[in-house]
Amino acid sequence: MTSITTETGSALLDHFNARLPDMRALLERLVNIDSGSHDKQGVDAVSSILAERLAGLGFAIERKPNAAVGDFVVARKSLGGAGRVLILGHADTVWPAGTVAHWPYQERDDDLATGPGVGDMKSGLVIALFALEHLLENGFDALESITYAIVPDEEIGSVNSRAHIEALARDADYALVLEPGRPGNGITTARGALGNLFMHAHGCTAHCAVNFKSGASAVRALAMKVADLEALSEPEDGTVVNVGVFEGGVAKQVVPAEAMLNIDVRARTQERAQALLDRITAIAQRQDVERVQVEIRGGMTRPAFTPDNNRTLYALARDISGELGFDIHEVPPTAGGSDGNFPAAMGVPTLDSLGPVSHDICSLQETMEIQTMVTRGAMLHEIIRRISQLHSNTL
Repeated sequence: MTSITTETGSALLDHFNARLPDMRALLERLVNIDSGSHDKQGVDAVSSILAERLAGLGFAIERKPNAAVGDFVVARKSLGGAGRVLILGHADTVWPAGTVAHWPYQERDDDLATGPGVGDMKSGLVIALFALEHLLENGFDALESITYAIVPDEEIGSVNSRAHIEALARDADYALVLEPGRPGNGITTARGALGNLFMHAHGCTAHCAVNFKSGASAVRALAMKVADLEALSEPEDGTVVNVGVFEGGVAKQVVPAEAMLNIDVRARTQERAQALLDRITAIAQRQDVERVQVEIRGGMTRPAFTPDNNRTLYALARDISGELGFDIHEVPPTAGGSDGNFPAAMGVPTLDSLGPVSHDICSLQETMEIQTMVTRGAMLHEIIRRISQLHSNTL
């Protein structure tokens, strides 16, 4: 397989360094658009900016409309070579409308950038665009096709997008995912399963002073389950059950007839995930309060995947980073999910966390190491360029 020489690697890094001001300018523009998962207008604005740039590179743009969240945007380009690459990014963030007003894009001494979604994952979207731009402007045609999908609802589980992603994955030989790089230049090759469960309790109302015993408290029924649910967690083994939302009741003097738990579930393997769901269901079905019925809905939203199919692709990335003068490392299987779970679980070789190195994502302390837009952009460029050779060697 053709590697890059020190001279060629230096020239590639010089190119991305020269383009860094333009990358930062585009990143600032994207970050300063509120694009929380439920902010359709903002999410569509981000994806439209990217779609326009990709169209200028000759990509055919397809929008799959969705009234609930932003549109699912697919950019495709046929090249005529060997190997089909799927690039996965998401335009949504965890931050609601109005966040940018008090936390806009900012840079700290040219080292770190901060702002809503700066690492997760607007900087990843930017470096992928610039990597493709450089490849295509230099006549790259070694792959059969490149598909760049911009997902509108990754942060809420890609519920509206999963079928679209899996359809694209069935037509792909490799998947590259633009989630933020881990501190120390980490790359993700395995992720656990994720679930989203809702537990609803239905009881009977009554005035707590006048007719207390006639009531049946839905809040009490679920409260008796919370500790047992969270006791299922074994975070050192990647197992987490977190009751993130507890809602119930209408007034302090009314015995509450309705209550709800929203539960985040994570497990390192599919087998552990199923065992965990069975235990959660048993807790839900346990009759803790007479005349209160409890139902559970939801399930695992992202399948687990192992590193087994991803070794060759990771070795390519490791070789490339070394040739570019820095080292990446493979992070342990993570409990956090991404859209990479879908193609990887289908057996498509998948590399995740290819975006710039970021810290404290999904918090007000989120930062992105600006210079890694150069190094990781160059690495992504070379991964895309050399996948066709990898593909030919494995046929």
